Amino acid sequence: MTAPRALSGTAVAKGLRQHYDTYYAGGASEWRRLGALAKAANVLALCAARPHASLLEIGAGEGALLARLAELGFGEALHAAEISASGVRAIRARGIPGLASLVRFDGETLPYADARFDLVVLSHVLEHAEHPRRLLAEAARVARTLFVEVPLEDTWRLPRDFTPAAVGHINFYSPASLRRFVQTCGLEVLAERVALPSRDAVAWRSGRRGAIAHALKRCLLHAAPRLATRVFTYHGALVCRRLAKPGAS
Repeated sequence: MTAPRALSGTAVAKGLRQHYDTYYAGGASEWRRLGALAKAANVLALCAARPHASLLEIGAGEGALLARLAELGFGEALHAAEISASGVRAIRARGIPGLASLVRFDGETLPYADARFDLVVLSHVLEHAEHPRRLLAEAARVARTLFVEVPLEDTWRLPRDFTPAAVGHINFYSPASLRRFVQTCGLEVLAERVALPSRDAVAWRSGRRGAIAHALKRCLLHAAPRLATRVFTYHGALVCRRLAKPGAS
């Protein structure tokens, strides 16, 4: 998770930078570990057949997804960029195998050359970003291939008015708006999927009731996917790349 950059004169960002700086002070959590199971499965589903020897995760949080990818042997050299000081400390404390570098960045500018990485992962980051186009463009700049995942919270049940919440989501997507957003940033969508969050993570947080709701959401997604994403929140993932310049071979 990455936090919005604290810019003067912006109401959304006020106080959030400090919130994220201490967000991961407790280190690794079981809920994030369980949540990373489904997130890693989505990365593999869309990217396993694509080059991924060098992999950068932007907004790596406390390192749960990177740790899971390392456990699966996905990627040879793993890299992490995170805005939160507590996140950087938590990632470092994990001792993730294959972690080649870890940087704290300002949420907008990455210290890497163009097309530096085979694969860049933005997993559950854009919903937090105050300037998501800037962040997406910077991620695409350093990537040969870019994986993006967000919660699909733009449903019939989304409240009309925005109310700040501890999770820090300020952007809300549907499958169609995510696809269009990426395309309007000059990126070509190569593949996409809608998936459920980890059942174990839902059950860990909400118990039996959560497990039942998860089963209902799975059935509806199978039977009527368009209706499902209008009613319930799922995870939307896609893999994309920069459009070739005119005249390029």
